[in-house]
Amino acid sequence: MWDCREISYKLSSVRGRKPMTTFPLCVAEFIGGPAGWAWNWAWGLPLIVLTVVVHVLGLVFVQENVVRPLEAAIPRHRHNAMFVTILAAATLSIIVLHGFEAAIWCAAYRFLHAIPDNRSALLYSLNAITSYGHTNLELESHWHLMGALEALNGWLLFGLSTAFLFTVLQQFGSLKHGPVARSTF
Repeated sequence: MWDCREISYKLSSVRGRKPMTTFPLCVAEFIGGPAGWAWNWAWGLPLIVLTVVVHVLGLVFVQENVVRPLEAAIPRHRHNAMFVTILAAATLSIIVLHGFEAAIWCAAYRFLHAIPDNRSALLYSLNAITSYGHTNLELESHWHLMGALEALNGWLLFGLSTAFLFTVLQQFGSLKHGPVARSTF
């Protein structure tokens, strides 16, 4: 394989300049470079799309089957009890959803033989998807980029979850104080 810095240095020394970054060459190395990263992308990107779709469908399910029924069941005069119950149920549902999505990545790691056993694969996946990273587990060297892609996936999923919980909070405010004024841009 080639090294972006080495090529950059050679190109810039021909022109008589200091070493420069050669962006297109580095992009090519990033996609197909060390240890066949193309396979990491080929597996990682569909997994990201799959888990985002699962997450969105899961959030719709939580809204329709957890949040709305609880809003209807709890008396309007018990605002604090309603708020705590709805937020706790939504949060618990989202935690289960994140666990399921980590299990999807775990299954992929096991299918690819990127990690030796199910327990290690699930622990690695939970560490990667949460960006916690305090474990001594590693994927096989040629699958390292997959761990970074799973961390990126985790950021996307946690962003969706945060937006959902914020919406639940807004809905609670509109139940307690009437409709929330919508901003216009």
